[in-house]
Amino acid sequence: MRLILTNANVIDCVNPDPKTQATVIIEDGRILEIRDGGPPTNNSEDRVIDLAGSYLIPGLWDVHIHPEHPVPAGTTVAQITADFGQNLQRGMIEAGVTAVRSGGARDFMDVAWRNAFSGPGAAGPRVFACGNFLTTTGGHFLTSGHARECDGPYGYAEAIRDQMKHDVDHIKLNLTGGIMGPRWDRHTESFLLPEEIETAFALCRQRNFPVMAHATNPEAVKMAIKLGAHSVEHAYITDEDCITDFVSSGTWYVPTLSISQLSPNLATTEHEKAWAAQKQLAPDLVIRADTAAAEHRSSFQKALSAGVKMALGSDISPMRESALLELGLWVKCGATPWQALTAATKNAAEMCGVGPELGTVEPGKLADLIVVDGNPLDDIENIRNLELVMKEGRVVADHRG
Repeated sequence: MRLILTNANVIDCVNPDPKTQATVIIEDGRILEIRDGGPPTNNSEDRVIDLAGSYLIPGLWDVHIHPEHPVPAGTTVAQITADFGQNLQRGMIEAGVTAVRSGGARDFMDVAWRNAFSGPGAAGPRVFACGNFLTTTGGHFLTSGHARECDGPYGYAEAIRDQMKHDVDHIKLNLTGGIMGPRWDRHTESFLLPEEIETAFALCRQRNFPVMAHATNPEAVKMAIKLGAHSVEHAYITDEDCITDFVSSGTWYVPTLSISQLSPNLATTEHEKAWAAQKQLAPDLVIRADTAAAEHRSSFQKALSAGVKMALGSDISPMRESALLELGLWVKCGATPWQALTAATKNAAEMCGVGPELGTVEPGKLADLIVVDGNPLDDIENIRNLELVMKEGRVVADHRG
């Protein structure tokens, strides 16, 4: 059975000019044809949906997630596991996030849900998993339950090989502290010794596993790029050499603006304020986020202006809000809606190695698609007007009423 979408305004995320009044034909989970005007002669088995001028775009991505964080004290492993999967499902059904990349998870839950959602007809997003993130003893984000503490070259080698044994897609290395953490866990501080970081990267290169590098200060950013990181997360502070290195190496940058730009003092929109109110950040963490915010915005803007390869990741939860908030922050901090939207679709798919299959609306690609009411290139907040969500051409959510 074919699915035929008529009267669509198609934003393919290849060309910024929408294709108006188009018809999109989907067969066997893939986009078969995009044609001007009305549908072809259809047979009785075809399903035809009139989009009535709504906007058809690729499904959204969030390439930095921790979907089971935070976890209330006393929560059982069974409940954490269930909440993890439900959070991912709600992100897809309620926000149109059809693919995610994990930045760390406890007990390899991201691997488990990746496998669960990869089967035919599974109503969950595509998951790219890393298991635990690796940090030193006394390293970053230890309270998350995602961390595996390592010391010395052999400690890192053992941990990385164990991650690989558990069938992860990439390795997450925390080179530095962060904005959120105890007073000794700060984004200005680097944690790994040279022999630790060099061993970790060498092993990942040997086994051809991409490194997702948490690096928040200039020295760590440059070291991560030099040693071959596939992506650098956060980069709250950068200098001109960092930007030059990003461009010359082709390393991906995932800025996670939500970490520094969503404090109660910086939230401006209704959705930002609602998220900040429910998050209830501790006063010292609010101060740390506010202190880092301007420098983080500057790093983002420098990267944007220089043409650094960038993809959208939020590093926050819940999934039904995370990518939508991050999209808004991209535009708020200086990106065009087109830059933000392609970061959350085309670029994200390319960064995760599946650009030939996903991320744009083109013939031959898998039909992971969403439909929204209103042009997100006119106002990025129109992305919230979700009408349909499709995974491989199957409608998994219909909000049209």
